[in-house]
Amino acid sequence: MNAPSGLWLALILAWPVLYAGWLSLHEVSIRQLRTGEFPFAGAANYVRLFRDDVFWLALSHTVVFVAISVALEVVIALAIALVINDERVWLSRVTRGLLLVPWGVPPVVNGLLWSFIFNAQYGYLNRALLALGLIAEHVNWLGDSRLAMGAVITAYVWRTTPFNILLYHAGLQGIPRDYYEAAEVDGASGWSRFWRITLPLLRPVIAVSLILRTAFAFMVFDEIFAITQGGPGNATWVAAWYTYRAAFQPPFNVGLGSASAWVMALILAVAGLAYARLVGRRLEP
Repeated sequence: MNAPSGLWLALILAWPVLYAGWLSLHEVSIRQLRTGEFPFAGAANYVRLFRDDVFWLALSHTVVFVAISVALEVVIALAIALVINDERVWLSRVTRGLLLVPWGVPPVVNGLLWSFIFNAQYGYLNRALLALGLIAEHVNWLGDSRLAMGAVITAYVWRTTPFNILLYHAGLQGIPRDYYEAAEVDGASGWSRFWRITLPLLRPVIAVSLILRTAFAFMVFDEIFAITQGGPGNATWVAAWYTYRAAFQPPFNVGLGSASAWVMALILAVAGLAYARLVGRRLEP
């Protein structure tokens, strides 16, 4: 019964991955694409990749992006989920629905939206800050290497946080109210109830969200493409952007791009397994 779907998944997922691995072991550039002949290159693409300082810079930027964006997603989403779950806070259905709107925005559209917001000349962010008197002149958010990565992270976190809100809200709904009532009878404070009841019981959900969001953040591309395109300079180059530029920008070195993609996949697989194992041990009773 599962054979047709398994075969279909193999054709859609496994074959492209294996083909990319095959390309990474061959010389595939614009010249070879014209002739259709791909000479065997062995590990040459991987050697070139590891000797490229831009690749290591992009990888370091990816680590920074993942660490900051995932931390912000978890903290903001958990705070909002706690507010929504609080019976003393009334929120209409419209308000609850609006919280989920960013998750439905396509990533490229989200990037274009925030590129307008961060625009140095006519962006709404500068106009709002100027009106409030918080800045004296326009800030070049996307042209300053010190601010560009923060702008991209902001756009990404705005789009992806609702996913965590849904997970945490569902997890909070599954915690019996009896625990909180017993804690109130014992005189436990709000912080004590959160630390000793909510957080331990919500830990499995947080673990799942951490694993998923880390994987997706490591592969971020759309916001980079729509907002900064890796600029200014190499300030917002990440691993996925490096792969794209290597394979689909002159000189169209598809072999190098495939090698970069395989290294990314390997790092993500190892990190994901280690992450899942570490979190799994902490969740054991």
